[in-house]
Amino acid sequence: MSDTSTRPKSSVPPVEDIESAVIRFAGDSGDGIQLTGMQFTTTTAFAGNDLSTLPDYPAEIRAPVGTIAGVSGFQIQFSSREVLTPGDAPDVLVAMNPAALKANVKDVKKGGLLILNKDAFNAGNLKKAGYEDKNPLEDGTLSDFRVIPVELGRLTRNALDGMGLTPTETERCKNFFALGMMYWLYDRPLEATLRWIEQKFKKNPKFVEANHKALHAGNAYAETAEIFGHHYRVSKAPIKPACTATSPAMRRPRSA
Repeated sequence: MSDTSTRPKSSVPPVEDIESAVIRFAGDSGDGIQLTGMQFTTTTAFAGNDLSTLPDYPAEIRAPVGTIAGVSGFQIQFSSREVLTPGDAPDVLVAMNPAALKANVKDVKKGGLLILNKDAFNAGNLKKAGYEDKNPLEDGTLSDFRVIPVELGRLTRNALDGMGLTPTETERCKNFFALGMMYWLYDRPLEATLRWIEQKFKKNPKFVEANHKALHAGNAYAETAEIFGHHYRVSKAPIKPACTATSPAMRRPRSA
């Protein structure tokens, strides 16, 4: 994350301390939702929070892209206290397309945050999701929530411009852009995911660079565009000295 020590004090975004948070990532199975959720989980474990996760796989194998049956999800609750469940109503939903929004918005708590991939809310995807001629970004149906539309596709393309990637390769990096935004929102470090990218794509340095750039770009965008206004901090969970072997950073995340 960028160093804020040299910036004017008034420009440093305020940080709100909270006890716990529940977030959910949702999109097509090809959007890397499970990968994104697991990277957030790993980073959260290293940050010292207690946590519980709930992966949610598509209802149908090889369901058509953009349909509700093809939506994949990943929910995590993390806290400065002991966590026993992955949570009920998410505080934040990151939805990669209209189908992901429609399948999950009913679960989000009133006043919760919806981070929506604006680029995917076109006529074709809206129809596949069953929104017919209505666009939920425009018709007022999301008035109970705080909605932040983000052009994930365009912003990712801009970040990776000149790298010689195919459109498909560039599109596959947008989940790291979204992850970078969420790391800023919850004051998470990038290092664990950067190391994972290096190991995962060590045989293809171009993909290492592309995913590094997308992650950093999302993190910087969340900070400089001031779309959130402030971010949140969840302190470490207390760990008993006699139970270090079961610390969040060492144990496998619990799944419901």
